[in-house]
Amino acid sequence: MPYPFVLPTTSSFSFSSSFTSESHPSLPLQASTHRGVVRDTLKKHKRLPPAAQAPSFSTVAATLQTYLPYLFALDAGLSSKPGHAADDITVILTTAPQIQWRPTVSANPLPGRDPPRTKIASLEYELFFALSTLANTHTLLARTALHPLYQTTTAPVGTAARQTAITTATRHLLDAASIYAHLCARAESLPPTIPPPPCADLDPSTLRAQRALALAEATLLAVLKDDPYPAAVAQARNPHDTEWMYKAPDLPRVRAHLFARLCLAAAEHAAQAAAAAGAVARVDGGFVKYAEDLRRASRARACRFFGIDKELAGETGEGIAWLRAGLGELGVERKGEGKGGGLKGLRKEWSERREDKKVERGLDWGADGGRLEETRVIEMLEAKWVKQNDTMQCQPIPPTGPLLAQMPSGREIHTIKLYQPPLLSPEVLEAMRAPPDGSEEFANHPSSDDETAVAEDSSSSPLGGTYPGRSATGTPGYF
Repeated sequence: MPYPFVLPTTSSFSFSSSFTSESHPSLPLQASTHRGVVRDTLKKHKRLPPAAQAPSFSTVAATLQTYLPYLFALDAGLSSKPGHAADDITVILTTAPQIQWRPTVSANPLPGRDPPRTKIASLEYELFFALSTLANTHTLLARTALHPLYQTTTAPVGTAARQTAITTATRHLLDAASIYAHLCARAESLPPTIPPPPCADLDPSTLRAQRALALAEATLLAVLKDDPYPAAVAQARNPHDTEWMYKAPDLPRVRAHLFARLCLAAAEHAAQAAAAAGAVARVDGGFVKYAEDLRRASRARACRFFGIDKELAGETGEGIAWLRAGLGELGVERKGEGKGGGLKGLRKEWSERREDKKVERGLDWGADGGRLEETRVIEMLEAKWVKQNDTMQCQPIPPTGPLLAQMPSGREIHTIKLYQPPLLSPEVLEAMRAPPDGSEEFANHPSSDDETAVAEDSSSSPLGGTYPGRSATGTPGYF
């Protein structure tokens, strides 16, 4: 948590080959230059090992934010949209652009290999890909901020650092949700002359699913900020921490019921994301599964907080029933239920160790939507409360069905702000009224795949007119 997106890559493209501007002749050249920087940054990021990619997320976000004002200026001049610092931008389409992007949320027809690139012939979808890539980068920045909270091989994070990490991650998720909401509104207002989305990444239903998912994750972070139990469970597995030995988690009763309703709101958003993504036939099944797992984990967390509320009121029996309802939402069998308990226990222990190793290595940890983490917390509380109830209180444990039927509605805490497209300053626009100066060599570099193909061709056969031991210029070669 949040979802581990994979950033796309794109081919090289020169805007001057398809667009001209009479009012700002240098605009296509400047846009091409900044797009070349974005392409090069994404290419370098992809070539990094997965465990070393986290530091480059901020660089990717910075290059996209620098490129987007030029892209919005081209779009404003092409469609004569008002709102720019200079409303007299005129852009003319000379030929249909031929741009390629590699989708990452679409289903991959070639398992084990990179998905095929998607060809787009519209400036509109170039803007969609750039914005969605920025939103995905914000989600990955949120993951990077939260990663230290889940590590158990280093010293635990202090209270102040924990609050800062959660606040930073929440801000990134809300920024991502704002961009997704802008893309959804833009997709619904496209003119009929624009062709349908070329891939599932740009489908309006996929964009709505990503917006709902980002909002669900931000809502859960509002709960995690003051939820002491996940940190207590992580500390119990951390050999570098001893605080759990003398300090028990505490939570005011008034907050327990509020947190439960926030979790229910997150579950509703996750359900919307799963339904919207499931309606797109070409979307990746892992994305749909993550949204469904997040819905289950959110409802289970709500059950846990309802149980904490009852336990604080002295109704331990009903609190245990709420915990068991949470395990049912997660699809987890309690100890002693079903057959083959020993084998299931080994499988569960193995999956927990595997998840801990993913966290340690910084790979695709949390890809289960937080189900494993919530299972650990509920099982810890259930073992403690059952022992307490058996030895002291002896309260009956009611069935879970009536409890789930009386769940209240969710409560919202975040509001998605309206995304403000970045605009070029009047000074920059005025400077681009001059004729272009320089070449577009940086923008016309081949893409990463093109470079690979050229390298393979050059290594497999000598240049025309040459032979081994002789260079292409006709001078003798040396062995």
